[in-house]
Amino acid sequence: MAKKILLIEDEEKIARFTELELVHEGYEVKKAFNGRDGLELALQGGIDLVLLDVMLPELNGLEVLRRLRKESQVPVIMLTARDAVMDKVSGLDAGADDYITKPFAIEELLARIRVALKKSGGSHPQTNQITVCDVTLDTDRHEVTCQGELIELTHREYELVRVLMTNRNVVMNRENLINLVCGYDYVGETNIIDVYVRYIRSKIDDRFGIKLIHTVRGVGYVIKE
Repeated sequence: MAKKILLIEDEEKIARFTELELVHEGYEVKKAFNGRDGLELALQGGIDLVLLDVMLPELNGLEVLRRLRKESQVPVIMLTARDAVMDKVSGLDAGADDYITKPFAIEELLARIRVALKKSGGSHPQTNQITVCDVTLDTDRHEVTCQGELIELTHREYELVRVLMTNRNVVMNRENLINLVCGYDYVGETNIIDVYVRYIRSKIDDRFGIKLIHTVRGVGYVIKE
C-alpha cells in the first residue's frame, strides 16, 4: 500500500512540483496551503509523513508542529527558506524529525523521506530496479544499464529515463517532464525535453537496436512495457 504524505506548503508552484515528484515515486499526497488546514488534516490521521513549511499563513509551521505533537508522533520534515541555526534548533526542539532548507534537490528530499519512514517503522515499498526493453534502471545506484552494459547519462538524461520508466505505460506531457526533470523554476528552451530524448536515443536505441522512448505526437513521451 502506498505511503500517504501530507504536504503543507503555501507556495502553490512549489507544492505542485513536489506533489508531482512524490506521486511519481509512488506516494499518495494530500496538500494544504495554510497552517490551520494542514493541522486539521494531520490530526485526522491516516498520514504516514508530514512535509511542513515553516512560513505559513494563519498558523506558522512551528505552531502547527507543537500542536500536532500533543496528539501524534507522525514523522515530520520541516521545509523552509530560512537556514539560520536557531530556526533549525527550534524546529527540532518542537519535535521535527528532520529539516531541509529550500531550495532543495528533490533527490535529497526523497532520501530524507525514506529515512524518516524507515525510522517510523514503514519503509517505502518501491522496487529499486525496473527493467523495460533490456534497459534496467537502478535507483539505488543511480545507474541505467542496457543488456548489462552501463549507459553513461548526464544527470538530467538519467532523470528523464527515471521519470518515464517509473511511470511506464503512462504518456507524460512535456510541461510535466520539464518540471520533474529540470525543476519547477527552470527557465530556458521549451524543447529541452526533445533534446534530451534525442541524446538518450543515440546512447540506447541506436546503439542497442531497441525502441525505448516512444513519441506521442502532440502530447509527449512514454516508455511502454
